[in-house]
Amino acid sequence: MTQTMKIAFQGEPGANSHIAISDAYPAEAMPCATFEDALSAIASGEADLGMIPIENSVAGRVADIHHLLPTSKLFIVGEWFLPIRHQLVAVRGAKLEDIKTVESHVHALGQCRRIIRKFGLKPIVAGDTAGSARVVAQRGDKSCAAIASRLAAQIYGLDILAEDIEDETHNTTRFVVLAREPRWAQQGSGQLVTTFVFRVRNLPAALYKALGGFATNGVNMTKLESYMVDGNFFATQFYADVEGHPEDRNLAFALDELKFFSREFRIVGVYPGHPFRATFSER
Repeated sequence: MTQTMKIAFQGEPGANSHIAISDAYPAEAMPCATFEDALSAIASGEADLGMIPIENSVAGRVADIHHLLPTSKLFIVGEWFLPIRHQLVAVRGAKLEDIKTVESHVHALGQCRRIIRKFGLKPIVAGDTAGSARVVAQRGDKSCAAIASRLAAQIYGLDILAEDIEDETHNTTRFVVLAREPRWAQQGSGQLVTTFVFRVRNLPAALYKALGGFATNGVNMTKLESYMVDGNFFATQFYADVEGHPEDRNLAFALDELKFFSREFRIVGVYPGHPFRATFSER
């Protein structure tokens, strides 16, 4: 009998990460209270994989992950893009005119400012979207609403009072799929993404020189993030995504140049690019 794969995510049942798992894999979704708990579940083998949000087209990067991923010793083996559709949900029988407060994750509240202003609702910041739905259901107060997913409304038995209330229709979250072991995608197997982290040497123009090889070798860098290391203002680590496979001639040359000017370097993953990338365009 084949054992069902378990995929860890941060949040409660009905969270957007739960939806991403359901869309991407025939697997059992494993809710975890924090990102640290989710990463620990993967590292310990309690979960086979993890579905972790890393950035959103409206809210930007998920900062916790950029700090946790480099030290987790986990590897990216895939990515998933999920359009985010927020619903205004409340207990059965509640009407829009009954609602006084709305609670959700701070990002969800920020992504639905128009409807909150339109109905004069008092926003209340909560831990996550699905957890807010659960709390509203348990409270049973018709004056309280939550911003959550359709799946959360189904799980917790809530009515949807307003559909797809996000301010921006392009609202999309990118997730990375994490595993304990590296699983490099095969060279030449389609559009590939290589993710790596590095710290440059303490030399004048080191970052400029380290990144110059990507320009001269025609490598497209789609993401570059910086953040402090251990609270040190002078220790900066970088996280980057580039198109291609490390064994591609042009990327190999670019990475060699990067390594020469770096004191630390580690490839975090080589994985297939999600089809959603085909929709990227300059505006």
